Amino acid sequence: MNLGAHMSIAGGMHRALERGRSIGCNAVQLFVQNTSRWRTRKLDPGEIALFRKETGMFAPNFILAHSSYLVNLASNDGRILARSIECFLDEMNRASSLGIPYLVVHPGSHRGAGEAAGLKRIASSLDEILSATGVPGPEILLETTAGQGDSLGTTFDQLACIIGAVRAGGSLGVCFDTCHVFAAGYDLRTKRAYEETIRAFDLALGIERLKAFHVNDSRKELGSRVDRHAHIGEGALGLKAFSFLMNDERFFDRPMVLETPKGTDDSNDTRNLAVLRGLRRASKRRGSPR
Repeated sequence: MNLGAHMSIAGGMHRALERGRSIGCNAVQLFVQNTSRWRTRKLDPGEIALFRKETGMFAPNFILAHSSYLVNLASNDGRILARSIECFLDEMNRASSLGIPYLVVHPGSHRGAGEAAGLKRIASSLDEILSATGVPGPEILLETTAGQGDSLGTTFDQLACIIGAVRAGGSLGVCFDTCHVFAAGYDLRTKRAYEETIRAFDLALGIERLKAFHVNDSRKELGSRVDRHAHIGEGALGLKAFSFLMNDERFFDRPMVLETPKGTDDSNDTRNLAVLRGLRRASKRRGSPR
């Protein structure tokens, strides 16, 4: 299957893959640097070799890197924007050296400058990043956001606006976060609502741009614009929404990773993965969900 979780890099980058494999992950997401600092140590050749050795246990496109939450490609503060671009370029280079095919990033927050200005700044930041990337690197995936505060990328049309304004926009993809799209106002809880949301994505962006999923339930209700993840089936989305996704054959080749609350160990991930796998098995036994 195409399911996994975001895993810790404590002890070395390769440890995220080892931890994922130990709980049965077929996909893994990880940070490629210390997310609390703008600058971080360089990866040494030995660490890169260890990581690349572990990648052989996964399908080529089932490993994702996630950008630091410090990065804001829409910032109207010149110093923050410059740091964000520098940090993101470093993450691109790190992901490339590790052989990671995707780098997921929150589009950014306009911080009061307004939606139009923020979207324009994200596009120009991505132009600068893509033009400065000297070698083929990971594909950038813009993540759908909940719409909390001044964050952008909340609607499929906003994402389409960003991609359409980037000179090399054809190289950009999207990571679909189930909690975020639900909080943004896109329903997934009935078969009809699920299909309408996927259709809206396809009309705005093209379904081929949907390269990965973050699979999270939501603590808050539809359209709340609040980003609060819950365990699968324990939030406002409920099990049916995930049953529709787990059995949508259009997405069997896309990695789907949990970002649900962690405990003191990986037992929460194990439990959530078991729930998701059970939904696919149950549907295959009883027929497609309605």
